[in-house]
Amino acid sequence: MPEQKRTAPHPEWVQMYRQGLTTTQIAATAGAAQSTVRYHLAIAAATEPSLRDDHRNAARPTPSTRVTAEGLQNLNDTIALYKAEGRLPSSKSPSARERALATWLLRRRQDHDHGTLSATYSDGLQEIPGWELRTRTSKDEARWHQRLQELTGYMAAGKDWPRHKRTDTEKERLLGMWLHIQRMKCRRNELDQDKETQLNTLLPGWPDGRTRGRPPGSPNIRRGWS
Repeated sequence: MPEQKRTAPHPEWVQMYRQGLTTTQIAATAGAAQSTVRYHLAIAAATEPSLRDDHRNAARPTPSTRVTAEGLQNLNDTIALYKAEGRLPSSKSPSARERALATWLLRRRQDHDHGTLSATYSDGLQEIPGWELRTRTSKDEARWHQRLQELTGYMAAGKDWPRHKRTDTEKERLLGMWLHIQRMKCRRNELDQDKETQLNTLLPGWPDGRTRGRPPGSPNIRRGWS
């Protein structure tokens, strides 16, 4: 059966070309001769001088976010904060550094939405499930209370205050890092008052930590446990 005659210019071919497809790709998709496609596009270009510019702009790859040393440090600090506290940086934090991280992450979300996020940042942020989502406040609060409960149980078992360096287990490192961050916030007067009250009530002596001279793993005399 002879090929059905098409009215030139074929609107679908023009649209495909405008979106960045080549004449070869259009011909293969439509099952038509490449010369026929070119004929139709030439007629379209005669009436739409901007068609070829639209095609070139659409075909040009979108530039990805530039990766910088500062950006890599922000990436590492954001991941470290998440691993320690199970949350992302807050734009309302009293800490200027944390607010800067929140701004950086907001821009990476925008890059993600626009399809311009670099592979380096994208791969790194995969360590934080759902990082591209906007609403995390309730989850952050729930994770904070979960860490407090875990640490309370850890200490109630007669263990010493967990360390965040040179730890024996991953659980100790995780709880130690979380506790270390709470202590730093407390010393900088950045810890929420309600959270500080809960720590004082459930874990007396938490700002001070281990007693000097007592070897790791020895009875927690300060806490009154043997």
